[in-house]
Amino acid sequence: MDEVSSWAKIVIVEDNVALADIYKTRLEMIGYHCFVAYNGKAALELIQAEQPSLVLLDLMVPEIAGDKILEIMRGSDWGKDIKVLIISNLNESDAPAGLREQGIEGYAVKANLSDDMVDRLVDDILKPSGQTEDVNLDAVNY
Repeated sequence: MDEVSSWAKIVIVEDNVALADIYKTRLEMIGYHCFVAYNGKAALELIQAEQPSLVLLDLMVPEIAGDKILEIMRGSDWGKDIKVLIISNLNESDAPAGLREQGIEGYAVKANLSDDMVDRLVDDILKPSGQTEDVNLDAVNY
């Protein structure tokens, strides 16, 4: 466990319980502290309460959609600087406009992600020696 992952908190916003559990289990195995919200209302409450280092944000969640969660975060004192990685079933070209302008660390399409790719994306964002450019896995085929 390194210094960053031993204290970094991640809020996972994902309505697919099985997928959320996979993300949580894998990320906790490499040292992150994870919290899961299965809908937008719970997500906003959890993000505000926990002040995580990163939010893994699905766009299509019940109650409040992911793009609205991001908009609310960016308009608040508590959420304006929290890192966000979008993980969605939508290709970025089909996602609501303006996500990158609101400040996201990257955008990944679930169908293109293997479990270990999620680990690497999170590490790349949260570890100082990680990559600095945006991550986009729309075009990755496996």
